Amino acid sequence: MGNSKVGVAVIGTGFGEKVHIPGLQENPNTAVVAVYNRDLAKAKTIASKYNIPHGCTSIEEILALPEVQAVSISTPPFLHYEMASQVLQAGKHLLLEKPTTLTAIEARELYHLANDRGAIANMDFEFRFVPAWMMLSEMLAENYVGNKRLIKIDWLVSSRADATRPWNWYARKDRGGGALGAVASHAFDYISWLFGPIRRLSAKLITTIPDRPDPNTGEMKPVDADDTCMLMLELADGTPCQVCISSVTHQGRGHWVEIYGDRGTLVLGSDNQKDYVHGFRLLAAPAGKNLSEVKIPNRLVFPKNYTDGRIAPFIRVVDSWVKGINLGAAQTPSLKEGVYSQLLMDLTHKSNDTGLWVDIPDLQTFLASK
Repeated sequence: MGNSKVGVAVIGTGFGEKVHIPGLQENPNTAVVAVYNRDLAKAKTIASKYNIPHGCTSIEEILALPEVQAVSISTPPFLHYEMASQVLQAGKHLLLEKPTTLTAIEARELYHLANDRGAIANMDFEFRFVPAWMMLSEMLAENYVGNKRLIKIDWLVSSRADATRPWNWYARKDRGGGALGAVASHAFDYISWLFGPIRRLSAKLITTIPDRPDPNTGEMKPVDADDTCMLMLELADGTPCQVCISSVTHQGRGHWVEIYGDRGTLVLGSDNQKDYVHGFRLLAAPAGKNLSEVKIPNRLVFPKNYTDGRIAPFIRVVDSWVKGINLGAAQTPSLKEGVYSQLLMDLTHKSNDTGLWVDIPDLQTFLASK
Protein backbone atom coordinates (compact mmCIF):
# COMPACT_ATOMS: atom_id res chain seq x y z
CA MET A 1 0.00 0.00 0.00
CA GLY A 2 3.10 2.17 -0.15
CA ASN A 3 3.05 5.28 1.99
CA SER A 4 -0.69 5.89 1.60
CA LYS A 5 -2.92 5.75 4.64
CA VAL A 6 -5.43 2.94 5.06
CA GLY A 7 -8.95 4.35 4.75
CA VAL A 8 -11.00 3.13 7.71
CA ALA A 9 -14.72 3.33 8.42
CA VAL A 10 -15.76 3.29 12.09
CA ILE A 11 -18.91 1.35 12.98
CA GLY A 12 -20.00 2.09 16.55
CA THR A 13 -20.08 5.51 18.15
CA GLY A 14 -19.86 4.74 21.88
CA PHE A 15 -16.45 3.18 22.45
CA GLY A 16 -15.84 3.98 18.79
CA GLU A 17 -16.07 7.72 19.40
CA LYS A 18 -14.09 7.58 22.64
CA VAL A 19 -11.24 5.33 21.46
CA HIS A 20 -11.41 4.14 17.84
CA ILE A 21 -11.84 7.50 16.12
CA PRO A 22 -9.13 9.36 18.09
CA GLY A 23 -6.79 6.35 17.96
CA LEU A 24 -7.18 5.90 14.20
CA GLN A 25 -6.77 9.64 13.61
CA GLU A 26 -3.64 9.75 15.79
CA ASN A 27 -2.10 6.76 14.02
CA PRO A 28 0.00 8.00 11.08
CA ASN A 29 -0.94 4.97 8.96
CA THR A 30 -4.74 5.31 8.99
CA ALA A 31 -7.38 7.85 8.05
CA VAL A 32 -10.99 7.76 9.23
CA VAL A 33 -13.03 8.25 6.05
CA ALA A 34 -16.52 7.29 7.25
CA VAL A 35 -18.54 6.74 10.41
CA TYR A 36 -21.72 4.73 10.91
CA ASN A 37 -24.69 5.39 13.14
CA ARG A 38 -28.22 4.23 12.40
CA ASP A 39 -29.44 7.76 13.21
CA LEU A 40 -28.54 10.05 10.29
CA ALA A 41 -28.38 13.22 12.35
CA LYS A 42 -26.00 11.62 14.84
CA ALA A 43 -23.86 10.13 12.06
CA LYS A 44 -23.56 13.55 10.41
CA THR A 45 -22.87 15.31 13.72
CA ILE A 46 -20.03 12.94 14.63
CA ALA A 47 -18.61 13.10 11.10
CA SER A 48 -18.59 16.90 11.26
CA LYS A 49 -17.11 16.99 14.78
CA TYR A 50 -14.11 14.86 13.77
CA ASN A 51 -13.76 16.09 10.15
CA ILE A 52 -14.75 12.69 8.75
CA PRO A 53 -15.89 12.88 5.10
CA HIS A 54 -18.90 10.54 5.33
CA GLY A 55 -21.63 9.96 7.93
CA CYS A 56 -23.58 6.83 7.00
CA THR A 57 -26.65 4.98 8.29
CA SER A 58 -26.13 1.55 6.67
CA ILE A 59 -23.30 -0.96 6.38
CA GLU A 60 -24.03 -1.22 2.64
CA GLU A 61 -23.43 2.52 2.23
CA ILE A 62 -20.14 2.24 4.14
CA LEU A 63 -18.90 -0.69 2.08
CA ALA A 64 -19.80 0.97 -1.22
CA LEU A 65 -17.42 3.86 -0.58
CA PRO A 66 -14.27 3.30 -2.69
CA GLU A 67 -12.02 4.97 -0.10
CA VAL A 68 -13.05 2.44 2.59
CA GLN A 69 -10.37 -0.25 2.62
CA ALA A 70 -10.94 -1.37 6.20
CA VAL A 71 -13.56 -1.21 8.95
CA SER A 72 -13.41 -1.09 12.74
CA ILE A 73 -16.41 -2.42 14.67
CA SER A 74 -17.09 -1.43 18.27
CA THR A 75 -20.83 -2.08 18.54
CA PRO A 76 -22.40 -4.28 21.25
CA PRO A 77 -21.42 -7.96 20.84
CA PHE A 78 -24.79 -9.19 19.61
CA LEU A 79 -24.23 -7.14 16.43
CA HIS A 80 -20.66 -8.30 15.75
CA TYR A 81 -21.32 -11.43 13.73
CA GLU A 82 -23.74 -9.93 11.22
CA MET A 83 -21.77 -6.71 10.76
CA ALA A 84 -18.37 -8.40 10.56
CA SER A 85 -19.73 -10.95 8.07
CA GLN A 86 -20.83 -8.12 5.76
CA VAL A 87 -17.44 -6.41 6.05
CA LEU A 88 -15.48 -9.58 5.32
CA GLN A 89 -17.79 -10.67 2.49
CA ALA A 90 -16.92 -7.35 0.83
CA GLY A 91 -13.22 -8.16 1.19
CA LYS A 92 -12.58 -5.27 3.59
CA HIS A 93 -10.04 -5.60 6.39
CA LEU A 94 -11.55 -5.80 9.88
CA LEU A 95 -10.66 -4.58 13.37
CA LEU A 96 -13.12 -6.08 15.85
CA GLU A 97 -13.81 -5.30 19.48
CA LYS A 98 -14.14 -8.03 22.04
CA PRO A 99 -16.04 -10.16 22.85
CA THR A 100 -15.67 -11.56 19.34
CA THR A 101 -19.26 -12.76 18.79
CA LEU A 102 -21.98 -14.53 20.79
CA THR A 103 -20.61 -18.04 20.16
CA ALA A 104 -17.33 -19.70 19.21
CA ILE A 105 -19.00 -21.18 16.12
CA GLU A 106 -19.84 -17.68 14.89
CA ALA A 107 -16.27 -16.56 15.64
CA ARG A 108 -14.88 -19.55 13.74
CA GLU A 109 -17.05 -18.70 10.73
CA LEU A 110 -15.64 -15.16 10.70
CA TYR A 111 -12.11 -16.56 10.92
CA HIS A 112 -12.63 -18.75 7.85
CA LEU A 113 -14.47 -16.00 5.98
CA ALA A 114 -11.53 -13.63 6.50
CA ASN A 115 -9.14 -16.26 5.18
CA ASP A 116 -11.35 -17.02 2.18
CA ARG A 117 -11.68 -13.32 1.25
CA GLY A 118 -8.02 -12.44 1.89
CA ALA A 119 -9.03 -9.91 4.52
CA ILE A 120 -6.79 -9.09 7.48
CA ALA A 121 -8.83 -9.29 10.69
CA ASN A 122 -7.50 -8.26 14.09
CA MET A 123 -8.94 -8.14 17.61
CA ASP A 124 -8.60 -5.21 20.01
CA PHE A 125 -6.93 -7.10 22.86
CA GLU A 126 -5.03 -4.04 24.02
CA PHE A 127 -3.40 -5.43 27.17
CA ARG A 128 -0.81 -7.07 24.90
CA PHE A 129 0.43 -3.55 24.08
CA VAL A 130 0.50 -1.91 27.54
CA PRO A 131 4.15 -1.32 28.64
CA ALA A 132 3.98 -3.03 32.06
CA TRP A 133 2.24 -6.04 30.50
CA MET A 134 4.84 -6.24 27.74
CA MET A 135 7.58 -6.22 30.39
CA LEU A 136 5.79 -8.96 32.30
CA SER A 137 5.69 -11.05 29.11
CA GLU A 138 9.43 -10.58 28.61
CA MET A 139 10.27 -11.56 32.19
CA LEU A 140 8.10 -14.68 31.95
CA ALA A 141 9.81 -15.60 28.67
CA GLU A 142 13.15 -15.29 30.51
CA ASN A 143 11.82 -17.77 33.11
CA TYR A 144 12.06 -15.25 35.95
CA VAL A 145 9.68 -17.17 38.23
CA GLY A 146 10.98 -20.62 37.24
CA ASN A 147 8.45 -23.43 37.42
CA LYS A 148 5.06 -21.84 37.99
CA ARG A 149 3.22 -22.98 41.10
CA LEU A 150 0.16 -20.70 41.09
CA ILE A 151 -1.38 -17.92 39.03
CA LYS A 152 -3.96 -15.71 40.73
CA ILE A 153 -5.99 -13.07 38.91
CA ASP A 154 -8.34 -10.56 40.56
CA TRP A 155 -10.27 -8.02 38.49
CA LEU A 156 -12.58 -6.33 40.97
CA VAL A 157 -14.16 -3.02 39.95
CA SER A 158 -17.23 -0.98 40.82
CA SER A 159 -18.44 0.00 37.34
CA ARG A 160 -21.84 -1.64 37.92
CA ALA A 161 -21.92 -1.67 41.72
CA ASP A 162 -24.68 0.95 41.81
CA ALA A 163 -27.89 -1.07 41.73
CA THR A 164 -29.78 1.95 40.35
CA ARG A 165 -27.67 2.00 37.18
CA PRO A 166 -30.25 1.57 34.40
CA TRP A 167 -31.05 -1.70 32.63
CA ASN A 168 -29.77 -2.07 29.06
CA TRP A 169 -28.47 -4.79 26.72
CA TYR A 170 -25.56 -5.40 29.10
CA ALA A 171 -28.09 -6.95 31.51
CA ARG A 172 -29.01 -9.65 28.96
CA LYS A 173 -27.08 -12.89 28.62
CA ASP A 174 -28.47 -13.48 25.11
CA ARG A 175 -27.06 -10.12 23.98
CA GLY A 176 -23.52 -10.87 25.19
CA GLY A 177 -23.88 -8.76 28.32
CA GLY A 178 -22.22 -9.31 31.65
CA ALA A 179 -18.75 -9.33 33.14
CA LEU A 180 -17.75 -12.51 31.34
CA GLY A 181 -17.90 -10.92 27.90
CA ALA A 182 -16.76 -7.45 28.92
CA VAL A 183 -13.83 -8.50 31.11
CA ALA A 184 -13.11 -12.24 31.00
CA SER A 185 -12.73 -12.02 27.20
CA HIS A 186 -9.60 -9.94 27.88
CA ALA A 187 -8.46 -12.25 30.67
CA PHE A 188 -8.78 -15.37 28.54
CA ASP A 189 -6.70 -13.71 25.82
CA TYR A 190 -3.88 -12.59 28.08
CA ILE A 191 -3.79 -15.89 29.96
CA SER A 192 -3.16 -17.72 26.69
CA TRP A 193 -0.66 -15.06 25.58
CA LEU A 194 1.34 -15.06 28.82
CA PHE A 195 0.98 -18.66 29.99
CA GLY A 196 -0.10 -20.82 27.05
CA PRO A 197 -3.24 -22.85 26.38
CA ILE A 198 -5.73 -24.02 28.99
CA ARG A 199 -6.41 -27.73 29.55
CA ARG A 200 -9.69 -27.50 31.48
CA LEU A 201 -11.80 -25.11 33.53
CA SER A 202 -14.47 -24.93 36.19
CA ALA A 203 -16.70 -21.88 36.45
CA LYS A 204 -19.43 -20.25 38.50
CA LEU A 205 -21.29 -17.24 37.07
CA ILE A 206 -23.28 -15.12 39.50
CA THR A 207 -25.81 -12.32 39.12
CA THR A 208 -25.76 -10.44 42.41
CA ILE A 209 -28.02 -7.59 41.26
CA PRO A 210 -31.07 -9.44 39.84
CA ASP A 211 -32.96 -6.45 38.44
CA ARG A 212 -32.35 -2.88 37.35
CA PRO A 213 -34.64 0.06 36.52
CA ASP A 214 -35.82 0.57 32.95
CA PRO A 215 -34.30 3.90 31.78
CA ASN A 216 -37.60 5.03 30.28
CA THR A 217 -40.27 3.81 32.72
CA GLY A 218 -38.36 3.21 35.94
CA GLU A 219 -39.96 -0.25 36.11
CA MET A 220 -37.62 -2.93 37.43
CA LYS A 221 -36.49 -5.36 34.72
CA PRO A 222 -34.76 -8.71 35.29
CA VAL A 223 -31.02 -9.15 34.82
CA ASP A 224 -29.75 -12.57 33.72
CA ALA A 225 -26.21 -11.61 32.67
CA ASP A 226 -23.45 -12.29 35.20
CA ASP A 227 -21.78 -9.53 37.17
CA THR A 228 -19.37 -11.83 39.02
CA CYS A 229 -17.30 -14.76 37.68
CA MET A 230 -15.36 -17.35 39.67
CA LEU A 231 -13.02 -19.47 37.55
CA MET A 232 -10.56 -22.27 38.21
CA LEU A 233 -8.27 -23.12 35.32
CA GLU A 234 -5.71 -25.83 34.77
CA LEU A 235 -3.17 -24.80 32.17
CA ALA A 236 -1.75 -27.22 29.64
CA ASP A 237 1.50 -27.33 31.62
CA GLY A 238 -0.44 -28.23 34.79
CA THR A 239 -0.25 -24.82 36.48
CA PRO A 240 -3.35 -23.96 38.54
CA CYS A 241 -4.90 -20.56 37.84
CA GLN A 242 -7.60 -18.89 39.94
CA VAL A 243 -9.60 -16.01 38.45
CA CYS A 244 -12.07 -13.78 40.29
CA ILE A 245 -13.87 -11.10 38.26
CA SER A 246 -16.57 -8.73 39.45
CA SER A 247 -18.02 -5.44 38.25
CA VAL A 248 -20.07 -4.85 41.42
CA THR A 249 -17.40 -4.49 44.12
CA HIS A 250 -17.42 -1.11 45.87
CA GLN A 251 -13.77 -0.20 46.51
CA GLY A 252 -12.64 -3.35 44.71
CA ARG A 253 -8.87 -3.81 44.60
CA GLY A 254 -8.67 -3.30 40.85
CA HIS A 255 -6.87 -5.53 38.37
CA TRP A 256 -4.03 -7.76 39.59
CA VAL A 257 -2.14 -10.71 38.12
CA GLU A 258 0.10 -12.67 40.50
CA ILE A 259 2.51 -15.38 39.34
CA TYR A 260 4.27 -17.56 41.92
CA GLY A 261 7.10 -19.91 40.96
CA ASP A 262 9.93 -21.84 42.55
CA ARG A 263 12.47 -19.16 41.61
CA GLY A 264 10.50 -15.99 42.18
CA THR A 265 7.29 -13.97 42.06
CA LEU A 266 5.86 -11.43 39.64
CA VAL A 267 2.91 -9.18 40.48
CA LEU A 268 1.27 -6.85 37.97
CA GLY A 269 -1.53 -4.60 39.05
CA SER A 270 -3.47 -1.36 39.10
CA ASP A 271 -6.01 -0.05 41.59
CA ASN A 272 -7.26 2.61 39.16
CA GLN A 273 -11.05 2.24 39.10
CA LYS A 274 -11.67 4.93 36.49
CA ASP A 275 -9.29 3.83 33.72
CA TYR A 276 -8.42 0.20 33.11
CA VAL A 277 -5.09 0.97 31.37
CA HIS A 278 -3.55 3.82 33.35
CA GLY A 279 -1.80 2.90 36.60
CA PHE A 280 -0.27 -0.53 36.05
CA ARG A 281 2.88 -1.36 38.03
CA LEU A 282 5.04 -4.45 37.80
CA LEU A 283 6.63 -5.84 40.97
CA ALA A 284 9.18 -8.64 41.13
CA ALA A 285 11.06 -10.64 43.76
CA PRO A 286 13.47 -13.57 43.61
CA ALA A 287 12.55 -16.38 46.01
CA GLY A 288 12.95 -15.26 49.61
CA LYS A 289 13.29 -11.53 48.78
CA ASN A 290 10.87 -8.62 49.07
CA LEU A 291 8.91 -7.35 46.10
CA SER A 292 10.28 -4.26 44.38
CA GLU A 293 8.96 -2.26 41.45
CA VAL A 294 10.41 -3.02 38.02
CA LYS A 295 11.44 -0.03 35.90
CA ILE A 296 9.83 -0.22 32.47
CA PRO A 297 12.46 0.41 29.75
CA ASN A 298 11.97 3.37 27.44
CA ARG A 299 11.69 1.07 24.42
CA LEU A 300 8.34 -0.19 25.80
CA VAL A 301 6.78 3.02 27.09
CA PHE A 302 4.15 4.85 25.07
CA PRO A 303 5.56 7.71 22.98
CA LYS A 304 2.49 9.70 24.02
CA ASN A 305 -0.11 9.29 26.75
CA TYR A 306 -3.74 10.32 26.55
CA THR A 307 -6.35 11.25 29.15
CA ASP A 308 -8.20 8.07 28.16
CA GLY A 309 -5.63 5.34 28.79
CA ARG A 310 -7.18 3.04 26.20
CA ILE A 311 -6.12 5.19 23.24
CA ALA A 312 -2.34 4.61 23.43
CA PRO A 313 -2.49 0.77 23.38
CA PHE A 314 -5.25 0.93 20.75
CA ILE A 315 -2.87 2.84 18.49
CA ARG A 316 -0.41 -0.05 18.86
CA VAL A 317 -3.19 -2.52 18.00
CA VAL A 318 -3.78 -0.48 14.83
CA ASP A 319 -0.03 -0.59 14.08
CA SER A 320 -0.19 -4.40 14.18
CA TRP A 321 -3.31 -4.43 12.02
CA VAL A 322 -1.77 -2.15 9.37
CA LYS A 323 1.43 -4.21 9.39
CA GLY A 324 -0.68 -7.27 8.61
CA ILE A 325 -2.50 -5.42 5.82
CA ASN A 326 0.80 -4.37 4.26
CA LEU A 327 2.30 -7.86 4.58
CA GLY A 328 -0.86 -9.67 3.55
CA ALA A 329 -0.76 -11.82 6.71
CA ALA A 330 -2.71 -11.30 9.93
CA GLN A 331 -0.65 -10.32 12.98
CA THR A 332 -1.41 -11.26 16.57
CA PRO A 333 -3.94 -10.63 18.07
CA SER A 334 -5.93 -11.82 15.09
CA LEU A 335 -9.33 -13.43 14.74
CA LYS A 336 -7.62 -16.71 15.65
CA GLU A 337 -7.07 -15.33 19.16
CA GLY A 338 -10.62 -14.01 19.11
CA VAL A 339 -11.94 -17.51 18.42
CA TYR A 340 -9.98 -18.93 21.36
CA SER A 341 -11.25 -16.27 23.78
CA GLN A 342 -14.82 -16.90 22.63
CA LEU A 343 -14.40 -20.67 22.89
CA LEU A 344 -13.30 -20.29 26.51
CA MET A 345 -16.31 -18.09 27.25
CA ASP A 346 -18.66 -20.66 25.71
CA LEU A 347 -17.12 -23.42 27.81
CA THR A 348 -17.35 -21.23 30.91
CA HIS A 349 -21.11 -21.12 30.38
CA LYS A 350 -21.12 -24.89 29.88
CA SER A 351 -19.24 -25.47 33.13
CA ASN A 352 -21.54 -23.09 35.00
CA ASP A 353 -24.64 -24.81 33.61
CA THR A 354 -23.45 -28.35 34.36
CA GLY A 355 -21.46 -27.71 37.54
CA LEU A 356 -18.61 -29.77 36.04
CA TRP A 357 -15.03 -29.30 34.92
CA VAL A 358 -14.90 -28.86 31.14
CA ASP A 359 -12.03 -29.95 28.89
CA ILE A 360 -10.73 -27.36 26.42
CA PRO A 361 -10.15 -28.62 22.86
CA ASP A 362 -7.00 -27.78 20.96
CA LEU A 363 -7.56 -24.53 19.06
CA GLN A 364 -6.27 -25.83 15.72
CA THR A 365 -8.54 -28.86 16.03
CA PHE A 366 -11.52 -26.62 16.77
CA LEU A 367 -10.72 -24.33 13.81
CA ALA A 368 -10.45 -27.33 11.48
CA SER A 369 -13.77 -28.85 12.55
CA LYS A 370 -16.04 -26.50 10.62
